[in-house]
Amino acid sequence: MTTTTRSHASTRTLLTAAAAAMPVWTVVALAQAFTREGFDLVRHPLSQLSTGSLGWIQITNFLIVGSLFIAGSFGFRGALYGKPGGTWVPRLTLIVGIGMIGAGVFVLDPADGFPVGTPAGPPAAMSWHAILHLVAGSVTFIALAAACFVLGRYFTRTGARGTAVASRLAGVALIVGDGWAMTGGHAGSVTLAAGVMIAMAWVSLVAALFRKSA
Repeated sequence: MTTTTRSHASTRTLLTAAAAAMPVWTVVALAQAFTREGFDLVRHPLSQLSTGSLGWIQITNFLIVGSLFIAGSFGFRGALYGKPGGTWVPRLTLIVGIGMIGAGVFVLDPADGFPVGTPAGPPAAMSWHAILHLVAGSVTFIALAAACFVLGRYFTRTGARGTAVASRLAGVALIVGDGWAMTGGHAGSVTLAAGVMIAMAWVSLVAALFRKSA
């Protein structure tokens, strides 16, 4: 096997990791959201699943998906080398991965009746690890939305205008979903989850597309 062939094989493997990130995140998170007692996606963010006796499942989900994004960032570097977005898509997806790992390490506080037995409403005071979770989450969302916009620029430069629009819309979906949640809008946890999943799905889909041509 030549050096070039090995390089392409490595890039495809790393892009496979990025392509798997969204499906893994979605299946594990939603499976818990619909089965864990007391959890209500309309009121509780998916990050709340990291609390309680079964919190280790969502923590592991954060760590695994973060690792997949980190691996995928090197796949994007290989696929986009010398092309538009070749610098920032790998950097931004790397930041997404690191941010997700940080969000898994630093856990939110129990709140608003979850886990079962927790008093209704927000906690009286936010712990240091909950604050760091919010910081890590914010960094992740910003980097993920930015990655969608940079990919949009890539597709514009390559003449794929429809794909470019879809890429930018994925970034907008995350910003709108997060913005609505941040303002305390009704079912903000749902809009946030939807926005994150749409943006993650787009990055994973693009990784799968790049893998075919790597």
